[in-house]
Amino acid sequence: MRRFGVWLRTALMALLFAVVILFTQTWFFKPLKLEWFYTRAFASLALESPEMLTSLGMLSGWLDFHSSRLDDASLAQERATADEVRANMATLEEYDRNALGRGDQLSYDILHYYLRMEMEGEAFQRHFFEFNPAFGEQNALPEFMTELHQIRSKSEAKAYIARLRLFPQKFAQKLEGTRLSEEQGIFMPRFAIERVLEQMQAYTGKPAKEHQLYLNLRDKLAAIPAESMDEATRASLLADAEAAIRHQVYPAYAQLIAHYAELLPRVMSNHGAWSTPDGDAYYAWAVRKHTTTDLTPRQVHELGLAEVAKVGAQMEKILQAQGLREGSIGARVQQLASDPRQHYPNTPEGRQALLEHFRVLVSEADRNMARAFDLRPKQKLEVRAVPEVSQASGAGAYYVPAAIDGSRPAVFYVNLRAPREVPKFAMRTVVYHETMPGHHMQLSVAQEMQDVPFFRRVIPFTAYQEGWGLYAERLAGEMGLEPDPLDSLGRLRDEMMRATRLVVDSGIHYKRWTREQAIAYMVENTGMGEQEVTAEVERYFVLPGYALAYKVGMLTILGMRERAKQELGDQFDLKQFHREVLSHGALPLIVLNRVVDDWIAQRRKS
Repeated sequence: MRRFGVWLRTALMALLFAVVILFTQTWFFKPLKLEWFYTRAFASLALESPEMLTSLGMLSGWLDFHSSRLDDASLAQERATADEVRANMATLEEYDRNALGRGDQLSYDILHYYLRMEMEGEAFQRHFFEFNPAFGEQNALPEFMTELHQIRSKSEAKAYIARLRLFPQKFAQKLEGTRLSEEQGIFMPRFAIERVLEQMQAYTGKPAKEHQLYLNLRDKLAAIPAESMDEATRASLLADAEAAIRHQVYPAYAQLIAHYAELLPRVMSNHGAWSTPDGDAYYAWAVRKHTTTDLTPRQVHELGLAEVAKVGAQMEKILQAQGLREGSIGARVQQLASDPRQHYPNTPEGRQALLEHFRVLVSEADRNMARAFDLRPKQKLEVRAVPEVSQASGAGAYYVPAAIDGSRPAVFYVNLRAPREVPKFAMRTVVYHETMPGHHMQLSVAQEMQDVPFFRRVIPFTAYQEGWGLYAERLAGEMGLEPDPLDSLGRLRDEMMRATRLVVDSGIHYKRWTREQAIAYMVENTGMGEQEVTAEVERYFVLPGYALAYKVGMLTILGMRERAKQELGDQFDLKQFHREVLSHGALPLIVLNRVVDDWIAQRRKS
């Protein structure tokens, strides 16, 4: 027995030593297996981003070390992340791609593309406006807190309050990078600074107990059953949150307000990326990054002009059939959109009717998907109203995917602040883009993928995701889910907006258009009101290239489908085409083209 004990201890020591050696090899050097490297690369990124872990719904409940923290946004962490990207690329390229199977080669290509674009973008790190009025941290952080931070227990509520107390640190870190950008001569346009000041002054111009960060906590605590939390605990948590908003959140915003108020008199121009140091190179990179293609700014502009003409001709036919023959396309669409019959009344009953109409359309879309798909999401989709505390600053409608761990369902949010913002003829298009067959279909299928590296289930490529959403709008029309010609006009109106984005974004940043030129062009062609167009154009100024992703992605997917039809003839199967496009997760369009070409070749052989 003693001899057996010695043997067992020796074996356990040997096993422990082997595990240590394997862990050291995997974490610090080139892992023995490529899939281990993928796991290491993603784990390293995720562990450095508490906000990512919360957004994905990972490690919640059983191993929660992150929910009371925010991301480190310091310049030191920025440099560390850039170093890690380069190190990961070097390690990835040590593996022999040609020795990999088809699936592993695809994972290799996706990660290689992503890392390459990040490395190329390092030269333009200072060109990003951290506090821009569209997606800046001053808006993104509160939105993260109210929409993604779960509050179902005392511990989650305390973590929420801990994060509120970190607002000053997060904003100070972002402001450090902003000041460095400004030292290099990179400034937001003057109108953007004015918008940011207006936003932040309004955001902090109310008592803490009336602030959305407080009301969000109050409402979520109220939803916790009485047997799980007593009133004294609720009151204590709310008092702590109120204090955090008054003593940490508001002073953090005051620091930003002071910075931009001092900066405003020194910034007099409203120019695009071309006016910044290395601006042309930056915009060329932004076009490649956001479209995941090799398109140039000139090609994007020419493509946009052609698409505006094509979509405009289709809209013209419908407008003529409706008896609307005078004025620009934009003016006639606005005339239709202003018809009282196109709107629910701005009353509690009207807003509820609008929400119920959206629910009916979502259900109808879901029932019809088998006509074009042989796969469907397992994840539950809910249709909810945007919470009242978020309505003023929220989008008209948007989709939030489910948490990876199932703790949070997928939700299609509808903003009920003003029913007049949503004409009835536009409702179907919104549903098809955001839910089925759009974002809910695509993102849920990606999350549910098995036997692939985890990073492929969550990695974002905007041109693929938004291109699919826009393709889904067109597909729904082809499936007969537009029973009224005005439904088709609603789709074309949105497609026209995405087509004009190609012209306007490249016009601003490449052809040196003014803000006024861009606004006038979109008003004339889209049917959107001037106020809505102005908000769109101002977004394009502060995030160059992003708006191109939608239409480029859609056209790429349509081009692949047409190519498959021509080459396969009677062998073409729409359901199988959709399965091939969706079943690999989000891809750079360059990579997706190769995937579909391989699929076509295999189908021809069979």
